[in-house]
Amino acid sequence: MIKALLYKSFYSLLVLWGVASLVFVLLSILPGDPARMMLGQRDNELLHDIIQDKYGFNLPIHKQYAYYLNDLSPISIHALDERHFTCFKEQKYHIFAQKDFSNVKLILKAPYLRMSFVRTGTSVSSIILDTLPNTILLAFTAMFIALVLGISLGLYSAINYNKLIDQLLSSISVFGMALPSFFSAILIAWFFGFTLAEFTGLNMTGSLYEVDDYGNGDYIQLKNLILPALTLGIRPLAVLMQLSRNSVLDELSKDYVRTARAKGLSKHRILWRHALPNALNPVITAASGWMASMLAGAVFVEYIFGWNGLGKEIVNALNHMDLPLVTGAVLTLSFCFIIITALTDVMYYMLDPRIRT
Repeated sequence: MIKALLYKSFYSLLVLWGVASLVFVLLSILPGDPARMMLGQRDNELLHDIIQDKYGFNLPIHKQYAYYLNDLSPISIHALDERHFTCFKEQKYHIFAQKDFSNVKLILKAPYLRMSFVRTGTSVSSIILDTLPNTILLAFTAMFIALVLGISLGLYSAINYNKLIDQLLSSISVFGMALPSFFSAILIAWFFGFTLAEFTGLNMTGSLYEVDDYGNGDYIQLKNLILPALTLGIRPLAVLMQLSRNSVLDELSKDYVRTARAKGLSKHRILWRHALPNALNPVITAASGWMASMLAGAVFVEYIFGWNGLGKEIVNALNHMDLPLVTGAVLTLSFCFIIITALTDVMYYMLDPRIRT
C-alpha cells in the first residue's frame, strides 16, 4: 500500500511538471509582447525596459524556465546576491522554513504563482483563492445532478430494457452527448432566463454573490447556480445514463446473477446488492474524468452566464496576456484533476473487494 502511494505521488509530480513545462512553452511562443500589454496606451521605451527587467522578459528562455520552476517548487534555491526579479524576498513567499548555506538560501515554501500582470500588486494565488471555490461549487453541483439523474435514469432504462421508455431515454442521451456546452448555454440562458423569466424567476447572467442595491453589501444568490449547473451537467448526465444502462445490463447477464436467481433471491436484492455495485465501477471512472473535464469546460459556461469563477478569469487573462494568471489557473485545475483521480482510486477500493487483494 505504501509503495503504491509513493508511486502515485511520484507519478503525480511528473504530471504536474509536464503540465507546467507545456504551459510555459505554449505561452512563451505566443505572439505579442507582455510588457507592451501591461503598458497599454503608454508607449514609453523606458517603462518598457523597466518592465522587461523586472519580470525577466529580457532573459534567455532557459533562465526564465529555471526561475519559473524555482518559484513553483516547494523547495527552492536562491542566491543571496542575485539581482534579478527571482531573488529571495520574504514578502512574496509564504515560508515554512529556511536555511542559509554561504551565498545560497534554501527555503521551504508554498508554491509561488507570481503576480498578475494586469492587476497591479495582486498575487495570482489570491485571485485563484477568490474564484476557485465558485468554479468548484458549479462543477460539483453539475456533477451531482449528472450522477443522481444519470444513474437513476440508466438503471430505470435497464430495468425496462427494449421497451418504449428505454428507447426514448437512449435517444435523449445521444442528443445530450452531441450537444456542445457553449451552444446549450446560450439556448438555456435565453429560454429559461429571458423567455420564461417571468415564470422561472431566473436570470440570464449572475454569479453566486450579488451586490445589494441599497448598499448593504454582498449577498448569496443561489438561484444563479441553477442554469449554469444544469448546462454543465447535460453532457455528463447523458454519458452516465447510457453507461449505467449498459453496465447494469452487462452485469445482469453474468453467471453469478443466474446463480442468485436459482437460489431464489428477489430481483430487488439481486439488482441492488449484487449487480449495481459491480456496475458502478465504469460509471465512477467516467464520472471522475468528467469531473475534471467540467472544471475545464466551465470556462465557456462561466463566461456566458457571467459566473465569477476561475474559468471566467482564464478568458479575461488570455484577452489581456496575463500569463502568470493563465499558468496558475491551468496548474490549479491540473492539481484538482490529480486529487480527483486519487479519490477515484479510493472509491474503487471501497466498492470492489477484488482490488483490496
